[in-house]
Amino acid sequence: MAGEGWRDFRGLGRIRREEELILAKPATYMNESGSFVAALSGFHRIPPAETLVCFDDVALPLGRLRLRAGGSSGGQKGMQSVIEALGTLEIPRLRIGIGPQPQGWDSTDFVLSPFAPQEERLLAEVLAEAREAVLLAAREGLAAAMNRFNPGKA
Repeated sequence: MAGEGWRDFRGLGRIRREEELILAKPATYMNESGSFVAALSGFHRIPPAETLVCFDDVALPLGRLRLRAGGSSGGQKGMQSVIEALGTLEIPRLRIGIGPQPQGWDSTDFVLSPFAPQEERLLAEVLAEAREAVLLAAREGLAAAMNRFNPGKA
């Protein structure tokens, strides 16, 4: 069951082990998620380059995935918080598209609004694909996952 096996980590979020991975869900505000990631990384001695941060991104169309080895936050406040907390741009990330954000909509309102039924189906597909991308990155490396899942791949 999806809710089983999760346990509290210092009141900052929930974690669980799945195979060789530590899965984590911050309970902090999104723009403060770096405190959770830094505490978890420090406790388990996980270097930033071995952390894969997954987050929704309004800059990508709904259903699109994009893996990157590092770089700027692209304006995503949660990722910016992680970058600041870990002190490096070299943090792998998986962006999951939920856009485009309609013109005139507030970002918070858009991100928190429910998906339409047809979007729910696409979202279920992309989340299954995102799971595969995470597992491939863990088993074979980020480059293998990027080659398979990033748009424009050969």
